[in-house]
Amino acid sequence: MTVPLEKALTYRLHRLHKLTDRESEAAYLAELGIPLGEGRCLAAIGSFAPLSVQDLARCANLNKARASRAAQSLVEQGLVDKQASAADGRSVVLTLTPAGADLWAETMALIRELNDRFFGGLSNEERKVLGRLLDRAIEGAAARLGAADEP
Repeated sequence: MTVPLEKALTYRLHRLHKLTDRESEAAYLAELGIPLGEGRCLAAIGSFAPLSVQDLARCANLNKARASRAAQSLVEQGLVDKQASAADGRSVVLTLTPAGADLWAETMALIRELNDRFFGGLSNEERKVLGRLLDRAIEGAAARLGAADEP
């Protein structure tokens, strides 16, 4: 039995991703004054620091080039501190500055608000079930791709 494209889970997940990204991009610019990619990087650095650029790319779900550009922009805005890694002199370590920590708190509040907006049509129990199902799907995909070190 063939599943119609609009009923395929991957199709619907990608569609949801595009819709949420569109609204998130506008919210990040309007409420935080930074583009979505920089906001994702700021959220990742604040949540998982210290991070290398490669770790940042993985945690923010961006390619390394985009993560590197976003990190550099955040450094230039005084939101992120970039230091040479003590473990590997060729790489850098990213952490939040005090101003970055303040914006990180605002970013996390916006993320909670956007989650409530995007999933407001679901009950708390439905959100928990969806969260568990997504975790299982992510774990399975990561295991198949050898990416079990994802945050």
